[in-house]
Amino acid sequence: MQTLSHSRTSLRPLLALPVIVSALGFFVDVYDMLIFSIVRVPSLESMGLTKEQIKIDGTFILNCQQAGLVIGGILWGVIGDRRGRMSVLFGSIVMYSLANIACGFVQTVDQYAVLRFIAGVGLSGEIGAAMVLVSEILPKEIRSYGSSLVAGIGYLGAGVAYATQALFDWRTAFFVGGGMGLLLLLLRVSVFESGLFVQMKEGQKGVSRGNFLQFFSSWSRARKYLRCVAVGIPTWFIVGILATFANEFGEAMGIAEPVKPGQCVMMIYLGLAGGDLLSGPFSHWLHSRRKAVIYLLISSMLLAGVYLFGGIKTANGLYTICLFLGFCTGYIAMYLTMVAEQYGTNLRATATTSVPSIVRGMVIPMAFIYQGLQREFSISAMMSAGLVGVVVYALAFWSLANIEETIDKDLAFVEE
Repeated sequence: MQTLSHSRTSLRPLLALPVIVSALGFFVDVYDMLIFSIVRVPSLESMGLTKEQIKIDGTFILNCQQAGLVIGGILWGVIGDRRGRMSVLFGSIVMYSLANIACGFVQTVDQYAVLRFIAGVGLSGEIGAAMVLVSEILPKEIRSYGSSLVAGIGYLGAGVAYATQALFDWRTAFFVGGGMGLLLLLLRVSVFESGLFVQMKEGQKGVSRGNFLQFFSSWSRARKYLRCVAVGIPTWFIVGILATFANEFGEAMGIAEPVKPGQCVMMIYLGLAGGDLLSGPFSHWLHSRRKAVIYLLISSMLLAGVYLFGGIKTANGLYTICLFLGFCTGYIAMYLTMVAEQYGTNLRATATTSVPSIVRGMVIPMAFIYQGLQREFSISAMMSAGLVGVVVYALAFWSLANIEETIDKDLAFVEE
């Protein structure tokens, strides 16, 4: 009976304006978030930095962006539960669009770092608020299809970012990203607020909303939140370490031609688009969010091993592995849907916005350990990344083994 009821469920709500606008918003978000990783080397070269300075200062600027993502994730999450999902979707896109336009005018590393921090704060609000809005307005039977559609379209922003950088100079690439964000504001004027949020705000006025500290009010709640974070960390191990520092891995592997980190990022995100589009139907076929994520995570782990230790000898071989790596890491839609389903309406935006932002911020310690192991113990880039990967994937699998299965869960509830 359950299977029959799912088959009769209309997919028409997937074409609702909030779903389409959320997908386009995530598209712009991905473009603007990844544009620095894509233009990191050419932009810093144009400022006259040496190869060693690019490595050090590029990591510093990336860390500033990721730190902004962590702070912004908490800030926008609280706003989303207190003032509404739409307030986040408007405020965040204005902030990161203007910051990206300003990045097109930078002249120094310090200016670059400050603006990437501001952009990071703004970028952290988009995906969490979009996933919460889509999860709350769609019927539970097709909820994962909606999140997959948003993520699948959104990740194509990486391909457009790379193409823009290839066609124009790096400053123009920033202008294009910021301009797309400001144009998207015109579409968002017609998007309506989540009905579940409106009902909670009007009908349960005494309920605490957007209290970030509530996640840590007891050990069981803290453990639940930290598990949500741990499940997502492998995604940014792939993007923030394996792709961003691909030029270093290429040299260590003895690949003759220069490996372009920007192209690795693009290939991973093209793979993510395909993986996330299919992850919704995959979870429905398995009737399990957890099983879908586990199978994809196992594939991702195995391919990360091939990337680092498979004896790849050409840049094209590395790019191909990145494409498959992205596909197998395409569980982010399911992952964020799981996070949204874990929490009540009064904490849902705070959780779903802050968790992926903290995951992105984990690039900071991962990059620090990755570079520190090479510096202090004189081990290869592949071995250093491999050690980081072992810890990251172990934490993710342990967390998945203990996280609640949430498929078909009713979201009309609040946290006491």
